[in-house]
Amino acid sequence: DGEVHINELKNGNTEMFWNPTSEVRRQRLKRHIVLFEEQTDFESERLWQHVTSAINKGDQHKATQEKFVLEEEQRNAARERKESGTEWKPLLFHHDAGTNEWRYKYEDLRPWDPLNDIAQFEKDGILQTMERHLSTRMSNHKAACINNQITQHKRSAKDCRRRKTSDQPSNHSQNTESSCSTPESVQELSDDDGKYLGFESLCAQCGKEMNHLKEIHSAVLSLQKAQQDIHR
Repeated sequence: DGEVHINELKNGNTEMFWNPTSEVRRQRLKRHIVLFEEQTDFESERLWQHVTSAINKGDQHKATQEKFVLEEEQRNAARERKESGTEWKPLLFHHDAGTNEWRYKYEDLRPWDPLNDIAQFEKDGILQTMERHLSTRMSNHKAACINNQITQHKRSAKDCRRRKTSDQPSNHSQNTESSCSTPESVQELSDDDGKYLGFESLCAQCGKEMNHLKEIHSAVLSLQKAQQDIHR
């Protein structure tokens, strides 16, 4: 939040590197945090709340005591797991045997693509990137689902016609024909026709991803605008 200078040791020159002016502060991205009552027991704000409270009150002795209580609970939990032979399985990290380090499972190290990447966000501890071509993929998947259902309708219509021209008695053929509600031709299928035929209920994957897209879209509008300002 303060000024940052570069000091050149060879010639003694000082250069301004960063100056958070009032204009810069106005363009700062809005900070989003999880509400305290929605946090789990092991999220930092909730886990360290008593330590934080003591520090804010200037009570270093109380803060040290609370910190010791937390660390002792973690030691006891580790001791109990070891005694019972229970393996600790982290949700967001994995152990790299080569470097003997813990690494984040969902790290994204690819370069940022300003033409395709809209915003990066975290949900339930998982880092994700909203991409422009995701909508295109969804449209293609939706079209594939509709085409698949159209094919099934055509196949059903052929089955109906085949039953109509069979050697069954005429009264039975009439009953079979009346039971076939599938149109014989679905070549010209508009969006309204698709809804009429029940195509609006696409596959479960479509519905899930569309709902997920809506959640993402509403959450990153402010980030998207800020990024566009940065590109300009």
